[in-house]
Amino acid sequence: MKSLITNSIASVLLLSGVTVAIADTIVLAPEQETEIRTYVKKEPLASIKLPGVELNVGSKVPDTVELHQVPNVKYRYTVIDNRTVVVDPETHTVIKVLD
Repeated sequence: MKSLITNSIASVLLLSGVTVAIADTIVLAPEQETEIRTYVKKEPLASIKLPGVELNVGSKVPDTVELHQVPNVKYRYTVIDNRTVVVDPETHTVIKVLD
């Protein structure tokens, strides 16, 4: 009985965590993505290397990485390992990797 209750609680916590993770996902509007892509083509940056940093949506880039502004867009960008990465400047969380 004790095991059943423990498993039930663990399941609820796991599902709650998944819900929170999904709710925290930032979706980049198509217009914003187009504006960022256009700006990045006009203002190319040199790529930097960040060994050990995964470039996935939700991962974080170190605070030491310089983020560059796109006019009229809240988010910033940088180029890591020849991939343009859109980052939330407040949290340094990757919200989009442009290939």
